[in-house]
Amino acid sequence: MSDRLDRMRANPRADWKIADVEAVCREYGIECSPSRSGSSHYKVKHRAVAEVLTVPFKRPIKPVYIRKLVEMVDKVRSGP
Repeated sequence: MSDRLDRMRANPRADWKIADVEAVCREYGIECSPSRSGSSHYKVKHRAVAEVLTVPFKRPIKPVYIRKLVEMVDKVRSGP
């Protein structure tokens, strides 16, 4: 497990940036891409997880989005 993910799990209220979200996604093979429609959100998705997480680019990222990202990583790691 990554150190960054551990810190997110322990403190979702920290000053997390979209770069942190992208780094965790890269590490676990989760797709994280900016919206093509020009909105200020990123779409986070993985084929093993049905829901798509939409994270606003605005900083700091709210704790609810960090918690949902951690949940997604846990689902990806646990497998089908």
